[in-house]
Amino acid sequence: MNRKHIEFRDVLSLRGPSMWTYPPVLEAWIDIGDLEDYPSNLIPGFYERLEAWLPTLIEHRCSYGERGGFLRRVREGTWPGHILEHVTLELQNLAGLPGGFGKARETSTRGVYRVIVSAYQEEVTRAALHAARDLVMAAIEDRPFDVAGAIDALRDLVNEYWLGPSTASIVQAAEERRIPYIRLNQGNLVQLGYGAAQHRIWTAETDRTSAVAEGIACDKDLTKSLLQACGVPVPQGRMVENKQDAWDAAQEIGLPVAVKPCDGNHGRGVFLDLHTREAIETAFDVASGEGSGVIVERFVPGNEHRLLVVGDRMVAAARGKTASVVGDGRSTILELIASQLNSDPRRGNTEEHPLNLVTLDSAARIELERQGYHGDSVPPAGEEVLIQRNGNVAFDVTDEVHPSIASHVRLAARIVGLDIAGVDLVAEDISRPLEEQGGAIVEVNAGPGLLMHLKPADGQPRPVGRAIVDHLFPNGDEGRIPLVGIAGSHGKTMVAHLVGQFLRLAGRRMAVASSLGLFFDQRRVDAAPADWNAARRALMNPMMEAAVIENGARAILTEGLAYDRCQVGVVTDLDPAHTHPDLCIVEPEQIYNVLRTQVDVVLPSGCAVLNAADDRVAEMAALCDGDVMFFAVDGRLARIAEHLAQGKRAVFVRAGAIVLAHGKEETTLTRLASVTCLAGQHGGREAANVLAGVAAGWALDLPLDCIRAGVETFGMPAPVAATA
Repeated sequence: MNRKHIEFRDVLSLRGPSMWTYPPVLEAWIDIGDLEDYPSNLIPGFYERLEAWLPTLIEHRCSYGERGGFLRRVREGTWPGHILEHVTLELQNLAGLPGGFGKARETSTRGVYRVIVSAYQEEVTRAALHAARDLVMAAIEDRPFDVAGAIDALRDLVNEYWLGPSTASIVQAAEERRIPYIRLNQGNLVQLGYGAAQHRIWTAETDRTSAVAEGIACDKDLTKSLLQACGVPVPQGRMVENKQDAWDAAQEIGLPVAVKPCDGNHGRGVFLDLHTREAIETAFDVASGEGSGVIVERFVPGNEHRLLVVGDRMVAAARGKTASVVGDGRSTILELIASQLNSDPRRGNTEEHPLNLVTLDSAARIELERQGYHGDSVPPAGEEVLIQRNGNVAFDVTDEVHPSIASHVRLAARIVGLDIAGVDLVAEDISRPLEEQGGAIVEVNAGPGLLMHLKPADGQPRPVGRAIVDHLFPNGDEGRIPLVGIAGSHGKTMVAHLVGQFLRLAGRRMAVASSLGLFFDQRRVDAAPADWNAARRALMNPMMEAAVIENGARAILTEGLAYDRCQVGVVTDLDPAHTHPDLCIVEPEQIYNVLRTQVDVVLPSGCAVLNAADDRVAEMAALCDGDVMFFAVDGRLARIAEHLAQGKRAVFVRAGAIVLAHGKEETTLTRLASVTCLAGQHGGREAANVLAGVAAGWALDLPLDCIRAGVETFGMPAPVAATA
């Protein structure tokens, strides 16, 4: 055993559908050296160490298809590549990153394997791969390994790079609706849908969230005046300029009062149930430091509530609870907070905790002083001490909301102008009308947090992410534009630009990403051969009503597709000579597995356009979720005749003319002699490429006049750089 190691030779980031799977993955090429001769059952103590360090591997079913299947493989004997796959996935899961797809495959080089693992966040998965390698090597060499430390480090990366829980809930809901998404930054700005059909979200704000409405919501005094003018119950109050004015306002309104910043958030600087001048003046000092002004208003008795409005619906409601401790005659209030409140596993400082840790902030200290205590006080046994009046809004009451209250909060959101709003109100009983209990709406917030509804401290989680997606994409809309993906060994570029010509003549603003560059309409904006990033740019442009994307086999192998699904997928041909030995693609069957990716992603409502004259390409018809249209220069092929007999479509040449056939119905599009780009080459590969483009245009249901004019006037763009 001279070279027992696991060495990374390369790591490919496949950020879209690939020959392995639909979601993003990392494909790590590893060299295990002499470990090729030492499967896990030949390494003393390896199984026991691995199981002790990662007991949750019991859930990995592996090839046996049963709980404990992977550990059974380890006990019986398996190789480090396979083990690295499972350990990487488990470390990711324990750190909070989704994804469970993995494979390990041998290459033609002894000891070299490809390990493929889900990679929803590339930075995290790369770190997980290296941590998994270190863990596996420590288990092989019988060395200590800090599993908890490794998971904590990965969890920090998840918190840094992965979507926040509110945004993630919306993205997950979009995925469930088959709506594609593109993350636009390292934060929570996400595009849902493609091109002109897209909407953008930024946490719980959308591209429908008005800046004017957000500005109104930030001004609590303005918000209250608008709500009051429209008949929404709000507490009486006004802006104040100084301590004296705050006391004067309190006397005008009547004690007790609440004091809060006019444009603060998260409950900072909010003081409730104030009865004395001293308390009001102290509260003014703190509140003035939390915002640009201070409001004094009538104190509304009851519980704090947060109701979420999406569109014109109230979709979730949560109630807050006061935080109190009970004295034991021995412990200080700080000690009681630690033992009675912060020991609750639901409390914490991360977004995974529905309740915040209780601290003695300025509001809590004032509350204690009113009761004659401070943090080091030791209250008598059995005495309840109030620590916080507001906060802890995490107890679901959605099903208890009175219809009139739901109506009030919907109106409040509409008055402010927010499409998504968190409406704060105070009421003794959320199941009774506000008017009969003196309740009131106290704030309307833009960009509300969703965690309290997604993961309440008590009660039923609410599908608020789905409500937001349904608001942006009603009536089953999937946010898609016509998208044509083109793969094959030859002719892809010509087909891509021919389809772009058809779309342009049909009046569609379209993007083409090909080996000639990236085009928006007829303008070349990047002359470099289009890669994954260029294709993404085509899908990000909100002006584009359609997109055509060329995909070479090497691009699929090293980057994956830039889109999740397409309406039309074209495969021009499969040339066995077009191999990629450096990527272990040397056999026709391997090339087939790469190019079939384009057919795998065709939507059920879409169409695969396949070369009937190429047996391997034609075989891909069985893989398509949607319709299939064949093309071939020779319309007499038995495969085409059989296809048409089934009532399906084909494009071919007969008597020197391009024919569009659907079952027994035939339409002559134009004569090949009229297709100037063929230059007399009516029977070769160029003619087949023209037919592929025509078939793709027909599959898009473009007008035949546009297809005819497009094919008769088509000329390839000059392969030179053009200024943007």
